[in-house]
Amino acid sequence: MKSILAAIDIETGAETVLFETDLHLEAPNWTRDGAALIVNGGGRLYRVPIDEPRLHVIDTGFANDLNNDHGLSPDGTQLAISDSTEQDASCIYVLESAGGVPRQVTAEIPSYWHGWSPDGKELAYVGKRPETGGTFQVFTIDVDGGAERQLTCGFDHCDGPDYTPDGGWIWFNGERAGSVQLWRMRTDGSVLEQMTDETSVNWFPHPSPDGHHVAYLAYEPGTTGHPPNRNVELRLMPAGGGPSRGLRAVFGGQGTLNVPSWAPDSRRFAYMRYEP
Repeated sequence: MKSILAAIDIETGAETVLFETDLHLEAPNWTRDGAALIVNGGGRLYRVPIDEPRLHVIDTGFANDLNNDHGLSPDGTQLAISDSTEQDASCIYVLESAGGVPRQVTAEIPSYWHGWSPDGKELAYVGKRPETGGTFQVFTIDVDGGAERQLTCGFDHCDGPDYTPDGGWIWFNGERAGSVQLWRMRTDGSVLEQMTDETSVNWFPHPSPDGHHVAYLAYEPGTTGHPPNRNVELRLMPAGGGPSRGLRAVFGGQGTLNVPSWAPDSRRFAYMRYEP
């Protein structure tokens, strides 16, 4: 299976292929200077410069069992990662973006990172705890650690929490009664609002840096979870709510758009697609 790292222009829908490899790569993040992307594969993280695309390993110290939930701090100096090397399940750590020794943030597992608050002080993630009844819900925690805060309840499953650039909202996908739609809430969990009502199975909403759009991944109706190797669609909707529009159909799913991947100028975002 070939992995294709690409970017899409949100106005024209035109795709630019940035890098191709026979290795399985997932979940691109765009660096704050727009010069490179960060991807994961085989439990490691890689930097891919746009002007000379190839895989540069990022030193993550002891952490060599990373999943695809990773991302840069607002100032680009730190990386949040989700890793299982020293735990029985995914745990969130933070390290310098150039590489280094990870510092543990979450005491509870499993925890999967998805968003960094615009002021750099808080992380949003999903976790499954005994008190959540075996379901994944949205949590936040100070980047320095401490007590986590559960924001959602009553969902069968939640994933993909990501902050708006003004810090006012957290978007996420939530499942109720078999329907997976996009939701947003205030950062304290209040003012919960359903933002889509579509037949598709909607995952991983990502607000654009300019605050105008939300990109997300849509599976075909009836899809369970967020599996790989499916026909999916990259979609875009207004950040304030309203009708969405399709940008491009791709072969992918898991690994395609799991984490924030907008370019700094908000004119395009990166994703992974795959070719058998």
